Amino acid sequence: MMSDPVIEVEGLTKVFGDFTAVDHISFHVERGEIFGFLGANGAGKSTAISMLCGILKPTAGRGTVAGHDILREGERIKKHIGVMSQRFSLYTDLTVEENLRLYAAIYGMKKGAIRERTDELLEQLDFEEYRHTRAGHLPLGWKQKLAFASAIFHRPEVVFLDEPTGGVDPLTRRLFWELIYRVAYVDGITVFVTTHYMDEAEYCDRVSIMVDGEIRVLGTPAELKAAEGVPDMGSLFTAVTKQEKR
Repeated sequence: MMSDPVIEVEGLTKVFGDFTAVDHISFHVERGEIFGFLGANGAGKSTAISMLCGILKPTAGRGTVAGHDILREGERIKKHIGVMSQRFSLYTDLTVEENLRLYAAIYGMKKGAIRERTDELLEQLDFEEYRHTRAGHLPLGWKQKLAFASAIFHRPEVVFLDEPTGGVDPLTRRLFWELIYRVAYVDGITVFVTTHYMDEAEYCDRVSIMVDGEIRVLGTPAELKAAEGVPDMGSLFTAVTKQEKR
């Protein structure tokens, strides 16, 4: 992992009326790092991610993603990131290959590069036998894998994964994380991931935990567990969030 921040945020804030969803958060994420962004429902994670992705404009603070200002260059940011949302957002009536080609075209890739990258990813993800299968007919774990493939197809600098393994079995979750390792440590893509599975938090290089719109702790899993004197990330999460007010 290189010391080369691809996400930098300082004092990032989002206010809706009299409700502060994100309250002056500051952090950075390095290139090729797997960064876990944790917090209970309503903690402010989704709002923060929307600002990082150029979807929402901050009320205050500053930040850059892939070298682009989140206040002024939201559209440019979208070209340098990939997003895998919690809901399956692909086209169920299209085949695996057709979905990949469609998303590649949306990102402006050329036809030759699309063909090459499609073949590469189908082989890399053991998807070749499903090339002509409609996405709606895939098992859940394979749907998740297809959504992941679509998010990284254009080789973004950062990929945002929102609960990427929700609802799948433990073995599939483990295999999915092997894909995440490959993307981060081989391809150098920064992975910004949310999860409610605390065993998955152990797989991250660093994690933050949001509570009531603020980042309460940030560090490596080992550092945070030692500081709190707890044996695992589940115990840490409980200790940090136990005084949550929302």
